[in-house]
Amino acid sequence: MGTTVMSAFGRAALRAMFAVSIGGVAVCAQAADMQALDETELADVRGSNGIAFNLVNFSLAGPLSLTYTSPNGASLSLSNLALSRSDDPDATFSDPYTFKLVGRPGLADAMQLSEPLNANGLLKWQFAADWRVQADGITHDGGALVINDLVSRAGQLTLTTPATAGVDGIAFGLALNLDIGDVLLRPRGRADATEQLQLHGIRLGAAAEDGTPLGTPWALADASLQPGIINAVTDADGKSSLHVGIGWPTTTAGAPIGSLVIDNTSFKSDMLPGGQMDLGSSRIGTMQIQYLDVKLRPGL
Repeated sequence: MGTTVMSAFGRAALRAMFAVSIGGVAVCAQAADMQALDETELADVRGSNGIAFNLVNFSLAGPLSLTYTSPNGASLSLSNLALSRSDDPDATFSDPYTFKLVGRPGLADAMQLSEPLNANGLLKWQFAADWRVQADGITHDGGALVINDLVSRAGQLTLTTPATAGVDGIAFGLALNLDIGDVLLRPRGRADATEQLQLHGIRLGAAAEDGTPLGTPWALADASLQPGIINAVTDADGKSSLHVGIGWPTTTAGAPIGSLVIDNTSFKSDMLPGGQMDLGSSRIGTMQIQYLDVKLRPGL
């Protein structure tokens, strides 16, 4: 399995301010400047193990590409990535990202990244990328993937090594609580809305057994109790694949319950009667991931 990652920032703009707290000591830096914290900001900094940081005026754009290449030469790429985030000026220091090492009895230590609580919903991400598939001598430019107003609250990513002997790769845990304004697939380019698939008003998070949203993150995978894994595997025929999996839950409580709501799904095209097809709203009241095994191989 071959994996290629290419990056060329060119005129890319990457502007970020990191507000860092280590053992209760806060440091604020932007470019080469140092800024002193006033007493109010210093009082808001939470002293704890690990590193706390945040971003201000974050924007990344330019000829950055990510390419996955299989051994037979087929590839899937995302290019011309654009990523930015709005800020919550009143919570830069009091509600940061945190990164720490977590000890697990009988298991390898894990790295854990936790997102801000984002109670005001002011931290909103924007994303766009062009995608392409090359396989069997054919190149297919699929257009653009655009995500507008992604709000994430208190999500968490945990990375560690697989607990199963002889298994390579990265084991992970992932918890998500998302509100997304729009997910758009635009075959004619990110700026051309004349033809597109639009998913509007997406909400994903934990739910009670009766389907009531809890407003908390849904644990799709737990690094200790129901770990996910990302690795490369080769089958009996010698074909390699990128493997993404989530193991069976190891507790009697079973897998955590989540819910998914999509306010509206629509297609827009000049080939459709009236130029648009509206499929209405969709809702999955309760769902669980008991086991997941996905193998990805570029091809057409």
